Amino acid sequence: MDPFSAASPDVSDQPRPDFPEAKQRRTDTDRWWESFPWWMFLVGSLVVVLLALVVFNEDYRAAWSAIFPGIYFTISATFSAFAIATVLGLLAGMGQLSQNVVFKNLARAYIEIIRGIPMIVLIFVVALVVVPDISKALGVPNSVPTFWRAVIALALIYGAYIAEIFRGGIQSVPIGQVEAGRSLGLSKRSTTWSIVLPQAMRSILPPLGNDFIAILKDTSLLSVLGVLELTRNARQFNASTFKIKAGFYTMCFVYLVLVLALSAFMRWFEAKMSPEREGER
Repeated sequence: MDPFSAASPDVSDQPRPDFPEAKQRRTDTDRWWESFPWWMFLVGSLVVVLLALVVFNEDYRAAWSAIFPGIYFTISATFSAFAIATVLGLLAGMGQLSQNVVFKNLARAYIEIIRGIPMIVLIFVVALVVVPDISKALGVPNSVPTFWRAVIALALIYGAYIAEIFRGGIQSVPIGQVEAGRSLGLSKRSTTWSIVLPQAMRSILPPLGNDFIAILKDTSLLSVLGVLELTRNARQFNASTFKIKAGFYTMCFVYLVLVLALSAFMRWFEAKMSPEREGER
């Protein structure tokens, strides 16, 4: 027997810092206020205060009645723009990885042009110049409704940013997965749709959800086109009543509730799509 064995601690019995049990032991020693989600308490308190103002204050109730009708346009524009932008982003993202020179350069040019011009400028140009010119060139007798002009402008803008998300997600899939698909006799298209994209969605979903929320918030920029969304209704209420504080606080309350609800939905959806990653964040 080694005389030093009794004095030497068994290293195998010591928890390693990268093991879950070590993290759990450290967590058990934490004080409750160190792990308490104070951010949730602060956000919830702000929502409760704003809700109380809307319910019990006459000025805020009037602001709510004037602003709330714009929620239908905001939600409709958000979902419509996101759906179109996702399709454009997928095409442009895959176009950057294409072996076709024309497709690859067109996709890259689209992304660089959109990212090189301020968003508010693009909204004006697309909604007031590009869409009417294209409708005339196609011989459409009636002008495109303002709603669809706004949606197309927002979709074209975010399609470029979503394209980079798809490109990064596709490139994150190991090349061995592609080679495995090809070795099974699958074509390049079948390999992409059946093997690469399903795996890439794990890294694509979180930033895609962030862009979904960003589109919701950036619908406020569509007020420059005169559409009656939340921000436009709030500005009209402020101009007619001069109750600026009530108008802007109520508008913030509506946007905050919408974004919090959408964020909770995206977290739930990501957990359903990737159950093994639940609890990482």
